[in-house]
Amino acid sequence: MPTQDKTRRLPSQSISQDITSLHGLQTISTYNTTRADASVTNLQQAYQTMLAQQQAETEKLTLYRAAADAARLAEWEFHNAVLAMKEVIRGQYGSDSDQAQAVGLKKKSDRKRPSRKRSVAMA
Repeated sequence: MPTQDKTRRLPSQSISQDITSLHGLQTISTYNTTRADASVTNLQQAYQTMLAQQQAETEKLTLYRAAADAARLAEWEFHNAVLAMKEVIRGQYGSDSDQAQAVGLKKKSDRKRPSRKRSVAMA
């Protein structure tokens, strides 16, 4: 049997089939094995552990999504506040001031003047 890559998730179809197999095993009253990992008790415990871990994952994923949304909104609020501050700096000190340059704006006098496009003579 090839080695199992436990770093990837099992497809949901495989898990669904495994659950169906477990439910089917519960109808077999004569099932008995010497393998500890295949015992009914171990299967039930592994199933309950899987359900608990899936629930924990779902709860944490929900918390993660909520935290990500809150962080995204905070980033936008900060960005909009900085844009408002830059507008105030431009209005209060002017577009060509050192204060405007200090907050990351380009001085109006530092901008390259547009050059005229030469018209191409038609032959």
